[in-house]
Amino acid sequence: MDMTIGELKMKKPFNKQKMVIRLTLVSIVILTLLAFVTFDYKDIRFLDAVILTAHTLKTMFFQPLLHHITFVEAVKYLCITLGLAFLTTLFGAVIALVLGLMAATNLSNPTLSIAVKGVVAFIRAVPTVLWVLIFAVAAGLGSVAAVIGMTFHSVSYLVKTYSESFEELDKGVIEALKASGANWVQIVFQAVLPSSITYLISWTFMRFEINFSVALAMGAAAGAGGIGFDMFMASSYYYDVREIGAITYLILTFAILLELIAGRIKKKLRVQK
Repeated sequence: MDMTIGELKMKKPFNKQKMVIRLTLVSIVILTLLAFVTFDYKDIRFLDAVILTAHTLKTMFFQPLLHHITFVEAVKYLCITLGLAFLTTLFGAVIALVLGLMAATNLSNPTLSIAVKGVVAFIRAVPTVLWVLIFAVAAGLGSVAAVIGMTFHSVSYLVKTYSESFEELDKGVIEALKASGANWVQIVFQAVLPSSITYLISWTFMRFEINFSVALAMGAAAGAGGIGFDMFMASSYYYDVREIGAITYLILTFAILLELIAGRIKKKLRVQK
């Protein structure tokens, strides 16, 4: 009656999810190879193109130099981009905090929770650039459309992360507070927010970093200004690869500083807890 190891392996149940993943990967590989075979290279010499690309990257990152703007102006434009990212994150975090409490299944009505999660899922499915362009129809291209569109998408992102953080709270704590006569507001401020503050700040900083990256793109795509517009001008109009390299290093330095600041804040919060 005993089954051997080989027989057990043969009777392993069919896993539909793994099969779908494998078929998807195989399809992607086949389509990629087919694309390389059928692609019209228009007499492009691949080896020459690789050499020229390497030379361009070498010039860009090993010989960076600002030509059309000064370093002070670059920092000023970077601060504008930072301002766009900060405003969108601030507005998004405040709105998402309220909606996140409504979306959390352990704090809200099930119907309301499903409704909020459904709406934000739809908003999150649409790329930020499209939301910016949609609002640009009403507000016109510029920083206003960029802030509204980025805030719209930030809210949908943060509602999901905030609500999941709230739902991780032990149900026993909530039941104990309800038994002691605490109302909904007291439960939120005495139990939910204090226990979730580290996660909330972590997710908010992550969204701030995302908004900073998006603000760079919106500087050119939506006319929002900032350092992104200068990078667009340097790449498309001046084709000054050395200036692109200098701006890239400036942005990279600032991104590293943001990460260090976020790490120190989260570390202090953990110590206080």
